[in-house]
Formats: sequence, structure tokens, C-alpha cells
Amino acid sequence: MTTSELRHGVRLIDLVMLGAGTAIGAAIFTVLGPAAKVGGTGILITTILAVAPMALFALVYAWLASTAPRTAASYEWQRQFTHPAFAFAIVWLRVLANAVVMIVYGLTLTNYLSMVIDLPAKPVMFGFFALLFALNYVGVAVAARVQTALMLLLLVVLALLVGAAGPQLKPQLFGQALAGGWLPIAAALPLMIQLFLGIETATEVGGEVADARRVVPLGVFGALALTLVVYLAVAFAALSLVGAPALAASKAPLLDAAKAAVGSRWATPVIVTAATLALTKSMNATFLVFSRFLFAMGRAGALPAALGRVHPRFGTPHVATLTAFAASCAALLLPSSLLFLLLAVSVPTMLKYAGTCVAAWNAAGQDDVRAEARLKFSPGLVKALAAAGVVAALVIAALGLSTDARPYGLLAAWLAVGLAYYAWRRRSTPA
Repeated sequence: MTTSELRHGVRLIDLVMLGAGTAIGAAIFTVLGPAAKVGGTGILITTILAVAPMALFALVYAWLASTAPRTAASYEWQRQFTHPAFAFAIVWLRVLANAVVMIVYGLTLTNYLSMVIDLPAKPVMFGFFALLFALNYVGVAVAARVQTALMLLLLVVLALLVGAAGPQLKPQLFGQALAGGWLPIAAALPLMIQLFLGIETATEVGGEVADARRVVPLGVFGALALTLVVYLAVAFAALSLVGAPALAASKAPLLDAAKAAVGSRWATPVIVTAATLALTKSMNATFLVFSRFLFAMGRAGALPAALGRVHPRFGTPHVATLTAFAASCAALLLPSSLLFLLLAVSVPTMLKYAGTCVAAWNAAGQDDVRAEARLKFSPGLVKALAAAGVVAALVIAALGLSTDARPYGLLAAWLAVGLAYYAWRRRSTPA
């Protein structure tokens, strides 16, 4: 292996746990409260509706991964099959979004830990960021194995919670979910889509997977299936145990649900431990992907070339990893409103999905590209999925305007700075 190559070491189970683990745990600990405040019991329907666009995106990502597996795939595909400036704009927004999502996870983690011991939020968050930096600095295989172990432990805890709720489950909640009309159900969609964000994470380390054209699509589908089953079960159990108003008012909704199921004596240590494991796991997955697209942008010349360096011993993008750590720490200065932060994450992610769908549309029209695909979708099917994905992503991104317009202003300002930098770099870089 030369010093310019990333090391292979990610297996199929690691990909499933990486994708599902980015969402399962972190999103359920983060999103249920704000979503219940917006959508009430209707979030049960919203959870099911959120699967539809994510299934579209999963199919598009899986087809592209079976065709052209890449590290930082969603950036590389857009750069190759759309336009470098378009790819830069989308991923520049993701720089901010990934730093913000680290704060979302960190805030939620400290909220849960504070149930046991009073801790200063931002110093604790900084400590977790430093731990993740060290973990990802030494190797993707190490980070992936830790991810898998934490995910399996979390699934056990969530299964116990749902099992304990069994006698109190209320099937009539699905009927009540429709009683408030479709407006709150739709308004909660930009938040509940957070439940599934990350299932495509398997594609972002495609350059670090053996037999990636076959294994990565399997990882995407496995992550989507696992995420759907777990989230629907947990949301149903939590609403049955405490109801939507209590979830909306809670800083730790799953903890309150667990207390209703098994009592405070057992609920607090179990759920706080689960939250710590789950959120650490989700931060780890986010951090891993964050560093990879910074690495890819450095390699492509869109950002400073130093970001594209590979550690000679560990085979990791060490400069990009350090930069992701610094950006996450800088985001500690942002407002701590979860609703504000969640929208600042959701909108760039939807735009990323839209951009990847555009790339898939263009790739489907190239005979040489289609010939490489392990998934033999017809050009018409790929284009239909891509078009539907673009529409779904843009609609979901726009729905958040009725909830809080401030994140859109922040994102617009950040994009303006990025485009100015891109234009300057293009002028100052020799052809």
C-alpha cells in the first residue's frame, strides 16, 4: 500500500451498523420530543411516510454504489456526474450541517448524563469530540468495529424497552394520529426524516470496502430495513407509555417512557447508559463521514490540498480528521435550540440527496457507466427514481420554513461565503 491510499477494512455488518447506527439511537433520543411538539400523535404516520423518500434515496445510492463505489461518494458522484461547482455548494453546506449535528448529539447526550450527575455541557461535549478524533485518527476499521459493538448493545436495550411496554401498547393511537389532520403530520416530516438520515452512510466509505460494488448496496438496504423496524417499534412504545404531550415537554423522552414502563429505579441507569452508547456511536459515524468528504474535497482541489493527505502508518485522512474535530468544536458557539439545530441539519441533507439524485440521472444516460453496475436497473427506472427523489428532497427541505426560518438564513449566509471562496480559488489556481 502506498501512503496515498486509504486502507480497506470495512465489512458488510460494519456497513449495516454504520448506516443504521448513524440514525438508530441518536435520532430517537433527539427527535421524538421536538417532533411530538409539532405533530403530536401524528408522528406515527409521519414515521411511516418518512420511509418513502428514504427508500427512493436508498435505491439511488445503492445503484450508484454498485456502479462507482467511492470514499465520500455523495461528493464524488456529484463532482463526476453533475458539475464541480454544484458538488462544492452541496458539500459546503454539509460542512456546516455535520458540525451542527455533532452539537445536536452532544447536547442530547449531556441532557441524559445530567439525569445521573450534573455536568458542564460544553466541556463534556468537547471531551467526547476529542475521543472520537483519536478513535478515527488511528483507523477506519477500529472505528467501524467499535460502531458495530455499540450498535448491538443498543438494539438489546431498545428491545427490552419495547418488550416492557407490551401490556400498555395502544393500537388505537394510529387512528388518533389522523384525527388532527394532515397539516401537523406534514409539518413534522422534516424532523422525522431525521430518523432515517444516515442509512446511506455505507456508501460514503466505499473506497475502504473490499468488493464494494456488491457489499455496499447490501449495506444500504440492510440499514434501511433495520432502521424502519426499530424506529416504528420504539416510537409506538413511547407514545403508548406517556403520550405525545409528555414527549413534547420532555428533555429526555425515552427516559420518561422507560420510567413509565419499568420505574425510575431501573429506567434511569439503563436508558442513560443506552443514550451514552447510542449517541457516542452516532457521533462516531457522523465524524467518520465528515472527515471523508473533507478529504475528498482536498483531493479534488476544492479545498486546501493538505486535507487530502493520508497518514503513512494508519492509512487515515488525518488532516481532514483534525479539521472535522476543529469544526465540531467551533460549532459549540451556535444556539442550543434543538429545533433550530435540527433544521440546520435537515435542509443540507435533503439538498445532498437531491444532488445525488441528479448525479444518478446523468449517470444513467452514460452507457459505459451503466455497464459497470452490479444492480442492473434500466435507465428509465434510475431516472424515475432520481426525479422522484429530487422532488421529495426539495419538498421536505421547504416544509421546515413554516417551523423556523432562521436556519435557512444561516445556511444562505454560509453558502454565500462558500461560493465566494470557490470563485476566489478558481481564479487563483492555475489551470
